Amino acid sequence: MAITRHQYRIYIKSTPERVWQGLVDPAFTRRYFHGTAFESAPKAGVGYRSSMADGVPAVDGTIEVCDPPHRLVQTWHVLYDADMEKEPASRVEWLLTAAGDGLTRLDVIHGDLAQSPLTWAHVKDGWVWILDGLKTLLETGEPLPDETADVPEVSDDAQADWHRAQGIECNNTTWEMIEADRTPENDEEMLRRAYASTYHWARARGRTPANDARGQWLLAKAHLLAGLPERSLHYADSCMSITNEHGLVDFDLAYAHEARARALRALGRNKEAMTEWESAKAVPIADDEDREILDMDLAEGP
Repeated sequence: MAITRHQYRIYIKSTPERVWQGLVDPAFTRRYFHGTAFESAPKAGVGYRSSMADGVPAVDGTIEVCDPPHRLVQTWHVLYDADMEKEPASRVEWLLTAAGDGLTRLDVIHGDLAQSPLTWAHVKDGWVWILDGLKTLLETGEPLPDETADVPEVSDDAQADWHRAQGIECNNTTWEMIEADRTPENDEEMLRRAYASTYHWARARGRTPANDARGQWLLAKAHLLAGLPERSLHYADSCMSITNEHGLVDFDLAYAHEARARALRALGRNKEAMTEWESAKAVPIADDEDREILDMDLAEGP
């Protein structure tokens, strides 16, 4: 559901066997992988550790799959940073596929990062340099220049950036469940995703009152669809409260009224519902596209 992984694809002008060697042979990895290498040859079901040439540990974990020259899967627990070391292990999967004309397609998936926001932020761009370095080394015989090898810094706001990414993804996937068939299982999943979205947005970089109001609106809609109108009205009231407190107008104000109208209608409070409905329709909307969207949603009564 949420963005808990990074995925990359690169084409290397070399055979899968040669690319595999580039992934596991210390003579190669020390030249592009920030000076690190496996301390022993990777074997399926066996723990591993990678380290610098001077023995300083870098990463450890377990080799889950070792199928040369096609697939390597390893858990990934950072040792080179004290804060990231406290986070749980994630998982890195390497897939090598012959692509014709002497090419190998290399797919790298770094997943299971839901509980590891610092690692998520740190490796996001770090993998780009590593994969470019592997490609350059195998195709030219020379590594990338040292001055390009800086390990990306983890900003003080890394967790806030991570929460923002998760909030966006959770919001988008909530809509998948909103548009799905109404079943008890789908309703439960929809509510979980809506709550996850508001949880992450509350901790996201760049969060504004509008994000808070929209999160409450999403919860109101999800609870209404799940057949819980009292809870829907609770969140619709919260949406309206945030909207009024921060002077939100336009689209946000109109949809705060819309959410209250639908919840009130579901509770049988029809007169109040129609008052809210008319208020939603009367809100000035500056953007023509937004006005069109609102008009479509308000084409019929609540």
